[in-house]
Amino acid sequence: MDDEDLDELLDEVEKKFCRNVSIASSAARTNSNVVGKHEKDKDGQKKHGATKPKGSVNSVTEDIDALLEELQEEDCSHFPQPKAEQFPKGPHVEKRLPSQSGGRKCCPVFIGGSSVANGVGTAASKRSCDQLRCISCDFRVLMFDDCEWDSTCDYLFLRNNMPEHQKLRTKLKKRRGLRAYACQCSWISTLEPTDLRDQPQLRWVCGKHQD
Repeated sequence: MDDEDLDELLDEVEKKFCRNVSIASSAARTNSNVVGKHEKDKDGQKKHGATKPKGSVNSVTEDIDALLEELQEEDCSHFPQPKAEQFPKGPHVEKRLPSQSGGRKCCPVFIGGSSVANGVGTAASKRSCDQLRCISCDFRVLMFDDCEWDSTCDYLFLRNNMPEHQKLRTKLKKRRGLRAYACQCSWISTLEPTDLRDQPQLRWVCGKHQD
C-alpha cells in the first residue's frame, strides 16, 4: 500500500470516527435534555401531587357540607308548619261560666206556705225560694199552693210519676195556707217559713233568680 492510499484510509477513518463521536455527543445531549425534562416533570408532578390532596380534601369537605345542608332542608320540609291560631272574626265575646252569669241566690234558702211570698230569700225577708233543685235526683222541685201531701205518698209514687202534675195531684189534699213541695225523691208540706238548713233530709239548693 503506497502513502496516498494510506492517507485516504486514515482520512476516511477519521471522518467516520469524528461523525460517530458527534452523533453520540448529540444523542447524549438530547438524552440529557429529555432526562432533565422528565425529572422536572416528575418534580412538578410530585409537587402537584403533594398539593393536590389538599385541594381534594377541601373539595370533599365542601361536598359533604352541601349534602348536609340539603338533608337538613329536606328534614325541615317534612315537619308540618305550625298553623297560626285562628280567632273568630267580629267582636270578641267573653265566655262566662254559669256561676258568673246574672242572677241572685237565696241565702239562706227558705220554703213556706202559700201565704209566704216567693223570691230571693234572705235572713231578713224570709221569702220562699221558687227556684229549687234537688242535688240528689237532679229534678226541679215542684210546688202546689193550698195543698198538702197525703200520708200515703211515698218515694215509689214520686219516682214513677214525677214530674206529671196531674198524676201527682192524686196524692194531694186541699188545705188552705199550706204549700206542698216535691222532687223525685223527697217531699214536704209546710205552712210557716222554714229554713232548709233545719231540714237536712231535703237535698234542695237554690238555683238563680233572674233579675
